[in-house]
Amino acid sequence: MIHLKDYDNGVAKFHQEFHLNATPLFSWNFYGTVLQQLRNANLDTQKIDQIAATFKWESANWELKKALYEDVIVVTDPALKIVFSSQNMVKMNGYKAEEVVGKTPRMFQGKDTCIETSKEIKIAIQKQLPFEKKVLNYKKNGDPYYCIIKGFPIFNKKGFLSHFIAFEKTA
Repeated sequence: MIHLKDYDNGVAKFHQEFHLNATPLFSWNFYGTVLQQLRNANLDTQKIDQIAATFKWESANWELKKALYEDVIVVTDPALKIVFSSQNMVKMNGYKAEEVVGKTPRMFQGKDTCIETSKEIKIAIQKQLPFEKKVLNYKKNGDPYYCIIKGFPIFNKKGFLSHFIAFEKTA
C-alpha cells in the first residue's frame, strides 16, 4: 500500500524536475464550481445582450463578464419590475433568478431597511439619474445583509427610458 506521504513526495519531485510552478488540481469540485461560474456569466451576458438588442439600448460599456464575477446584476423595466437577474444572486441572498423576475426590488427590503435611503433611491429613479447606495436588505431566509447598489438608467437609441440596471454586491 502506498502511503500518502510517498505520493506527496512523488508529486513534489515531479514538479521540481519539470520546473512546474502551478500546483496540481486538488479538487474537481473546485474546478466544477469555477467552470459553472464561467458558464453562468456567459449565459447571463447573452441574456442581457438579448434584452439590449430587443429594446435597442443606447450602447454602454458595462464590462458585464467582469461585473458578473464580482456583482449581482438586476435589470428592471421602467415600472421597476425585475426582467433579469444574474444567476449568482443565489449566493448573495438565497433567491434564484427565476424567483425574482416579475417582482420589484422592494422584495429584498424589510423592517430595518432605512426609509431615507429608500427615498433617495426613489428620487434618483424618478429623475432617471444614476445612484450608489448602501442598503440593508434581507435574504430569502430572513437574515439581513448590507448591499451596495450602483444603479443606472438605460435609454434606448431614441433617448427614451428603457430599463434600469443595478450592480449589487454585499458590503
